[in-house]
Amino acid sequence: MSEKFQEKKRFVRYKEGAKLYGLCQSTFEKRAKEAGATYKVGKAVLVDCEIFEKYLESFRIPAE
Repeated sequence: MSEKFQEKKRFVRYKEGAKLYGLCQSTFEKRAKEAGATYKVGKAVLVDCEIFEKYLESFRIPAE
């Protein structure tokens, strides 16, 4: 199935999230932690994309 037709995931790992949002992995990790969007499940860390996207809105530059 084509990537653009796949259902959007709510939780992603750091590597996948960095690729999804076009950020380097260290920046994505830092921002996800600042957003309070990280969950530790065993040894894996998952990022809640819904929370992360709400946090990203705080960086929006309004149109002039």
